[in-house]
Amino acid sequence: MKAHSVARLPLGFRCAATSCGLKEDGDDLALFASDVPASAAAVFTRNHFPGAPIVVGRERIAAGSLQAIVANSKVSNVGTGPDGIEAARRMASAAAAELGIAPERVLMSSTGVIGVPLPIDRIEAGIEGLGRRLQEDPLVGARGIMTTDTHPKAWSCEVRGRDDTPVTITVVAKGSGMVAPDMATVLVFIFTDAEVDARPLDAMLRRVVDRTFNMLSVDSDTSTSDTCAILANGRSGAVDADVFEEALLHGCTAMAEMLARDGEGATRLLRVRVAGASTPGDARAVARSLVESPLIKTMVHGGDPNVGRILMAVGKCVDARVEPERVSATIAGARVVDAGRRAEFDEAEVRSALLDETVDLQVDLGVGADHARAWGCDLSHGYVDENAAYYSS
Repeated sequence: MKAHSVARLPLGFRCAATSCGLKEDGDDLALFASDVPASAAAVFTRNHFPGAPIVVGRERIAAGSLQAIVANSKVSNVGTGPDGIEAARRMASAAAAELGIAPERVLMSSTGVIGVPLPIDRIEAGIEGLGRRLQEDPLVGARGIMTTDTHPKAWSCEVRGRDDTPVTITVVAKGSGMVAPDMATVLVFIFTDAEVDARPLDAMLRRVVDRTFNMLSVDSDTSTSDTCAILANGRSGAVDADVFEEALLHGCTAMAEMLARDGEGATRLLRVRVAGASTPGDARAVARSLVESPLIKTMVHGGDPNVGRILMAVGKCVDARVEPERVSATIAGARVVDAGRRAEFDEAEVRSALLDETVDLQVDLGVGADHARAWGCDLSHGYVDENAAYYSS
């Protein structure tokens, strides 16, 4: 597998973006399209208040085939009732008409403020003409789906197909706040020119999402709009399934780190690894507890080596097997907990490590062989400032 230094869309995929007046400045509408129908799979939020695009999207993904994704930012089309469902369908129909394809092959996504009617008239007007502006840079489309993100996010890699033809996987995403996925992620759109049938594609996507985006947390809140979709148009032929899934895992891991690093108000990327767990579920629970703890997050933000907070975050996982005398922990490789007690360590060294752009925290439970990773960020004044006026801004 070879990661590209510059992201690019796979063969047969293009995208475009425009401003249709939902945001005061910048693009707020994006269209991604394949020149042929593609095998498709998706996972969506489990929040009890799913957005209208999720409701319609669950119906459409059942066919296992898509050809386009249309997405807007600023307004999430959540809590909008039957009018919201109709607006979501109109949004997909407008994109389908622009591309000359069936509406059922278009997945729609909306992200932004909850409980506000979708300005569908503006969106339909914005979609008109986008087909003539389609091009190959995924960052163009990524800009159209940004909300509080500080920059567009896209990542590409290349693997070799069964006939040695290069096959590309590209991941495009947005998400800075209300990030703690549950069976999905923020908005993540994955495109590949590999030939993969819908059923195995769905299974691979779910396995990879479970290990990456479902272990990502900015603020422990699960969005009502979470969507992770993958389209495989087969333009470059078949690829070994294990090779493809490994590359997909690598790409989604890279994107999870990008999203965590760009969390609202974030100044640090927090990477957590839990080892020595008795079950995979225990490893995941402890990793999520560490990465989501406000006290761990503020410890990182302040560069405060208060390692008792690590013991607290591990210990509150009451359904996991935790034997305190077996627990150890390191920060940036420095041992800070040993046999369930605070270790002797150089506080200045650990304080400096906590102030690095990336902070690695590892916990070993010492009771088994299972492990898990999680990604998050620190908690700063910037997060409070961003969300104290999100509706009004």
